[in-house]
Amino acid sequence: MAMTSHHQITRRVSRQIRVGRVAVGGGAPVSVQTMTNTDTEDVAATVAQIRAAVKAGADIVRVSVPTLAAAEAFAKIKKEVGYVPLVADIHFNYKCGIAAAEAGADCLRINPGNIGNDRKVSEVVACAKHHGIPIRIGVNAGSLEAELQEKYGEPNADALVESALRHIEILKRHNFEDFKVSLKASEIFLTVFAYRKLATLIDQPLHLGITEAGGQRAGAVKSAIGLGMLLADGIGDTIRVSLAADPVEEVKVGWDILKSLHLRSRGINLVACPSCSRQNFDVIKAVQELEARFDEIDEPLDVAVIGCVVNGPGEAREAAIGVAGGYPNSIYVDGKIQHKAHNAELVDVLEKLVREKIAARQAEKAAAARAESGAETAQP
Repeated sequence: MAMTSHHQITRRVSRQIRVGRVAVGGGAPVSVQTMTNTDTEDVAATVAQIRAAVKAGADIVRVSVPTLAAAEAFAKIKKEVGYVPLVADIHFNYKCGIAAAEAGADCLRINPGNIGNDRKVSEVVACAKHHGIPIRIGVNAGSLEAELQEKYGEPNADALVESALRHIEILKRHNFEDFKVSLKASEIFLTVFAYRKLATLIDQPLHLGITEAGGQRAGAVKSAIGLGMLLADGIGDTIRVSLAADPVEEVKVGWDILKSLHLRSRGINLVACPSCSRQNFDVIKAVQELEARFDEIDEPLDVAVIGCVVNGPGEAREAAIGVAGGYPNSIYVDGKIQHKAHNAELVDVLEKLVREKIAARQAEKAAAARAESGAETAQP
């Protein structure tokens, strides 16, 4: 039976920063990020990938700027997708950070372990301040400062936190407070313990991720567990699922994690049974077909697809639209059986009902907005 009383996660209170038009922290919704994996100098390919990620629901996209030539390309990319908040990812060469900020980056990501000495970091900070953009301090277990590796012997939570605190110290010395921090490792517990510790020490927003998580399935599982543990604790203001896969897949998994914790809702939430020999129609095939047809829908809606009468009626009643397998199948709308459909027409009927419901909702919203603006103009 679907639960209607959702558990509310109490989120850690953090200061708010703005990455372009997206607010991060301070009670703003947890944003979903991804990163392009095209060659940044290939402007057309990078722009196409950014657009695909945004269509899938990415709030923020990060682009690697490893060279000054890439910084020039970044300027062209930003002109093409100006509305998308873009983070410039900077490693080794701090001059690329300055060039990216000049080129319109909405945030600079620097890795403390490889950006160089205080003077270089200070220049990047001054530049970010001048352009009014935030910085993300990105600490990675794989690229800790040499002396911290020596001190701790191996990457552990304390080493990650100490690395972050050193760089926070530099930013604070420059009275720069608009930053967020990530502490990533490929080991879940190491990552979780580091974030939990840092969460009590600073009030800036935290960017969550399990780095080098792996291929599509294993990486999705690892990210869901690691990010899920933290988000359920109320820790985390923006997330990135790292997969050796298409960025669009990262975005989809990110949304699935947030939806499962009731932190955000977007698009169709399909509740489906795993199917067994009791099923009256091919549940897996129906779900795959519906997912493909609903791909472009942003409006949140619960749809239940259950193959038989054991859990079917209960689940279907709880969803906005649901089907319980039978002879023929019963289709519920808002908790009541409204239609019967045979297998051959089932997917078409469900799609039609979902689209009608969304259209009706949008019409209601538009009417309410019109009534409100009418009331405003009528004010003396």
